[in-house]
Amino acid sequence: MPSPFPGMDPYLEDPIHFPGLHDSLITYILEALQPKLPDPYYAAIGDRVWVEVSQRFVEPDANVLRSEGESQTGRQSGTAVAFASNTRTQPLVIYVPHDEIREPFIEIYARQENELLVTTVEVLSLANKTPGEQGRQLYQRKQAEVLAGKVHLVEIDLLRAGVHTTAIPLARLQAEARSYDYHVSIHRFDDLEHFTVFPLQLMEKLPEIAIPLLPGDAPVIIDPQAVFDRAYDAGPYRRRVRYAKATPTPPLRPEQAERIKEVLREKGLLDIS
Repeated sequence: MPSPFPGMDPYLEDPIHFPGLHDSLITYILEALQPKLPDPYYAAIGDRVWVEVSQRFVEPDANVLRSEGESQTGRQSGTAVAFASNTRTQPLVIYVPHDEIREPFIEIYARQENELLVTTVEVLSLANKTPGEQGRQLYQRKQAEVLAGKVHLVEIDLLRAGVHTTAIPLARLQAEARSYDYHVSIHRFDDLEHFTVFPLQLMEKLPEIAIPLLPGDAPVIIDPQAVFDRAYDAGPYRRRVRYAKATPTPPLRPEQAERIKEVLREKGLLDIS
């Protein structure tokens, strides 16, 4: 069953849902691209990897040890005397779990004498748009490498939260575009001074985009809305998102919230407990 909204589902921007959606979008963009690419092109998934402190709750794992010779009289009202001059202080051993984070993206290659990277396709993540996050630093490093080389860059930003991150300068985007909630930015290495940008408002269908290949070869057209719909249908969102009780993260503007309620009411989702 498709999403109740014609474009991006704002409820899926929540950090609970978006990481899974992000990975699914990459998978299904690859699926949409691969059969359309002419020989000698092919698409593959690459990934950025980093390690960070786990966000999962883990029960504390620490022990306070009493050295030999410390008598029971060293305790007063159940409280250990931690720094008695005649005892050896034992360290605490505290477990701080870390997770390995893998963030996928798509690379299109041309198979020539050597495999030539032609285009990189990115779906921005929450980490990419959060200042200070390692995921943002790695993204910006890769972005700079792509822009400095002979590689096209396609960036899809379906997150209202966070700071501007796509390669199109924010001031230029704001000066040229109408108000927008999401956007797609395409930069060709053979046309350095121009960006093709699709500024998108909430409730707007995601547009078809042309994925550039080498000069002289026609671009490949993909439909991000069809990709999103496939990711939604394959995911847990219709069963997991409580549209009747949840509110989107980040919050909506008042006029957006009213329009969202109208759509959910029309779909019969405000009556679901």
